[in-house]
Amino acid sequence: MEIRFYDHRLEDFISGLDKPTIAKILRTLDLLERFGNQLGMHHSKKISTDLFELRVRGKREVRIIYCFCNSTIVLLYGFIKKTQKTPGRFILLAKKRYHSLDRI
Repeated sequence: MEIRFYDHRLEDFISGLDKPTIAKILRTLDLLERFGNQLGMHHSKKISTDLFELRVRGKREVRIIYCFCNSTIVLLYGFIKKTQKTPGRFILLAKKRYHSLDRI
């Protein structure tokens, strides 16, 4: 499956992280690209009907919210996890981005 970024802000977020974290994100994205919706826990978790959370563990816990749009994986939003539960505002933002996608 092809992976696409929703916009440049997520790319900027990832490139601003430390090199070991970037390497872990790239490895996890490679797994997502290879296995698609078959990728399960500990790498991916379903958070709503259409949204999934890519879980990158390490010194910094990074989460990337993504969705499947036709045969493409769209990375919607990324953040550093600071609390036990994914903040609702991040999920709402990802949902808005998901609904704005052109799903032709």
